[in-house]
Amino acid sequence: MVFWKRNIFLILISLLIGAAIFIWFGRVIGWDHVWQAFEVFKGWQGIVILALTFLIAIIGNWRWYQILKDKQVDISFRKIFDSYLGGYAMMYLFPIIFLSGEIFRIFSLVKEEKIQISKAASSVIIERILEWTINIFVILFGLFFLFSRINLPIQVLYIFGTALVFFIGLIGFFYFKALRQKSIVSGLIKKIVHKEIAKSNSILEIENEVLTFFQPGSKPLIKGLILSLLRAGVMLARVWLLIIFLGGIGVDFIISLSILGFSYFSALVPIPTSLGAHEIIQVAAFNAFHLESSMVTAFTMIIRGAEIIVSILGLGFLLKKGFSIVEEKFYPVK
Repeated sequence: MVFWKRNIFLILISLLIGAAIFIWFGRVIGWDHVWQAFEVFKGWQGIVILALTFLIAIIGNWRWYQILKDKQVDISFRKIFDSYLGGYAMMYLFPIIFLSGEIFRIFSLVKEEKIQISKAASSVIIERILEWTINIFVILFGLFFLFSRINLPIQVLYIFGTALVFFIGLIGFFYFKALRQKSIVSGLIKKIVHKEIAKSNSILEIENEVLTFFQPGSKPLIKGLILSLLRAGVMLARVWLLIIFLGGIGVDFIISLSILGFSYFSALVPIPTSLGAHEIIQVAAFNAFHLESSMVTAFTMIIRGAEIIVSILGLGFLLKKGFSIVEEKFYPVK
């Protein structure tokens, strides 16, 4: 398949980089602590973490379902949950393939459920914007709280700062335009090709659906933000409980929120399951809060294990539907 031929090299390279970082980190910390992670994961504590991970996915799907419902799309919660898990699996296991999960979710709705593409695409775009709106605030808090505890080298600050400024700029620019109900697409296209875009263009239809959702004070927007906060709250509870299970007695929600922010930050690195990247990013946070460095491997392995189990269900849906949905629409054979 052309789609996979174009991307298999990037997938392998990103996976090898992540594996190399993880192996190096494991040797520094000690592999005995890696096996300790599975000892915790096999007990009732593991069941709690796994249950919270599934709850996180359910709330994420609930947010998407509510967005579609507000657009008068008649579809069951159960049907879109399959698509949500399939997209989640692609984003988590193959993050190097840009927007693969989002594209799959859009065209699973269009092809299987016969939903209008403007509504399908805008619902996914809205869901991701809501997600990263909350994520960025959590990341900012985590970095601020960490920097108040330790002095990091200026090079590290530059790396973190550049990435954050970029993403904050994107989200900030979107909200600046959306709250004023001003088109972004038409302006960009006009600057690039020096031509006006027709109002009937499908891209503008999608943008109008998105802008309508983000009208100031709209009930759908408020509901979406509340569900996003609820999802982040469950993720925060998962981090807090896991650290306690691993022996981090006395860890409060403030520290847990900071560590969650670093988990979000590691997701920006396009490596499957954030392998290696999550460990490297979290070690600074754990050390700053006087938590054992050996806990980092156990923490990331348990989180990764729970999310891989959820992803396996998503992969089952992907195999059932086939990857042809993505390839057919976005990567046709030339």
